[in-house]
Amino acid sequence: MNEERYILFDQYLLGEMTVEERNSFEKEISENLEFAAEFRTFKEIQVQLENKFGHEQERKAFKENLSNIANKHFNKEKPKVVLMRPWYYAAAASVAILFGLFFFDYNQNPSFNDYNYPGQAHFTERSNTNVNLIQAEKAFNDRKFKEAIPFFEAVLKSNKTSEIQYYYGVSLVQTGQYKKAEGVFNELKSGNSVYKDKSLWNLALLKLKQKDYNGCKEILETISQDYEGYDEVQELLDALD
Repeated sequence: MNEERYILFDQYLLGEMTVEERNSFEKEISENLEFAAEFRTFKEIQVQLENKFGHEQERKAFKENLSNIANKHFNKEKPKVVLMRPWYYAAAASVAILFGLFFFDYNQNPSFNDYNYPGQAHFTERSNTNVNLIQAEKAFNDRKFKEAIPFFEAVLKSNKTSEIQYYYGVSLVQTGQYKKAEGVFNELKSGNSVYKDKSLWNLALLKLKQKDYNGCKEILETISQDYEGYDEVQELLDALD
């Protein structure tokens, strides 16, 4: 369950974002197809919630139950988001509950978002004279992946390093350009750089994002146990079994 996203969705629908936050949210919807699809699903579920619990007393009782569930859930581990009101946590918990109520979806397959950590770019070959690389790094670290892509492409025309290729590939994944991303990571996995296993991991995540669970597992099984992130590889393998 991606609690942070559900909290953002709820804030947006309740009109509790600043103008800047709202603009940023709407930009993400227009550029990130997966994000937009999750938001549509969230809105549909909220409508069903209103229909199912049309009376104020019923809604109040239901929200209180959700708050209790949310508190139990979030007390188990340190929340990723702080300074949020309890109802936001309840909203996050409600999504999982409502999927069970309305769609009876008991599929326990892992989700791409559970493993989607793009990281931060700090280029070793960065120089004050390479404006495109500076802009690419800034846009990437600000999570403006669509803006980062043309800067990466400009740099790669004259400086095609494995490091720059890798972060270019990650940006493509984040913007839903799967074919291009696959081409980048397939090229990197064929080399001997430190990005070989990282590229295999991202190829596995691409399969996971497209719900090709068998393809994901096959790629994961080719990743070396010396890979720095092998604990996550094993975790995802276990989740796929």
